[in-house]
Amino acid sequence: MKMPTQNRLLVCFLIAILLSFAFLLAACQPEELDEEAMPYLPEATETTAVSFQEPDWLAVNDFLYQLQHADRERIGKTAFDLVVVSIATAGNSTTVIPALKDSPGGPKIILCYMSIGQAEDYRWYWQPEWPQNPPEWLDKGDTEWAGDYWVKYWQPEWQRIIYGTPESYLDQIIALGFDGVYLDRVDAYEYYQEQGRETAARDMVDFILAFTDYARSIKPGFGVFPQNAEDLGVQFPDYLQAMSGIGVEDLYYGYPREHEPSPPEWTAAREAILDQWVAAGKLVLSIDYSGRSEQIAAAYSRSITHGYVEYVTDRALGRLRINPGFEPDKDPSQWALP
Repeated sequence: MKMPTQNRLLVCFLIAILLSFAFLLAACQPEELDEEAMPYLPEATETTAVSFQEPDWLAVNDFLYQLQHADRERIGKTAFDLVVVSIATAGNSTTVIPALKDSPGGPKIILCYMSIGQAEDYRWYWQPEWPQNPPEWLDKGDTEWAGDYWVKYWQPEWQRIIYGTPESYLDQIIALGFDGVYLDRVDAYEYYQEQGRETAARDMVDFILAFTDYARSIKPGFGVFPQNAEDLGVQFPDYLQAMSGIGVEDLYYGYPREHEPSPPEWTAAREAILDQWVAAGKLVLSIDYSGRSEQIAAAYSRSITHGYVEYVTDRALGRLRINPGFEPDKDPSQWALP
């Protein structure tokens, strides 16, 4: 039986409304997921050298560390000297990062976060078949961080994903205009040492040194900041010399739980190593995780005593947090110290 013409028109009208509503919903979704899945890909068949003035790393007095929901305009209005963000912040454009470096709040050094000791299943390089049919370099999932997988970082196949071709992670970061990189899961070597790999530490250092040499062959003065695993700088002087600086987490607050003091003996041992980084002329960025005002003040006070640059934030790294009394560019003599 045919549908009356009036009813058919009504159905078509309703379908049109539903399709329009679906389109609006899709358009309103956050861009960050798409940007992570599909980063900028250079059109060139090979990566070419670019002109670059190396930043004055030791002139950095404050910094921001935000990996989620980074609003480029809001960040641009702040006075932070250095900013660590994900590749998604570039928004698939070669103009965003250069604009952020010269933004209304003042000039900024922009580092791109990247994990080199684990693979992440939300990054552009991830293949859906890998959990069932893993490549040789892909290892077990991290039981603490869903979606993260240990990688045999010494294997060439993984290293080719990280750097060395126009499609690789590092080459895209350079093409997008970042001043340097902030390398996470450098401490993956500890995991493999526990698995019995005697060369795990040297393997990680060799990986990062080769990565650094390659980056600076394209962009001389390009910054490389490992996160944590500061002891590698003591074990391997060539590594310490090559790094621009280092970032460390939980030095004073956050280990093993946010808003709680880290163990004093553990803190003291790390300070002894980090002081050697400072003595070598390296920028030390300290990130603590707390929301308690007395802990925030103590972290800033203790860091500046050692020559570290402090930032206290939330472990989720999902908001632009400016701690009252410790605003960027505020003279330390005016800090709200206890």
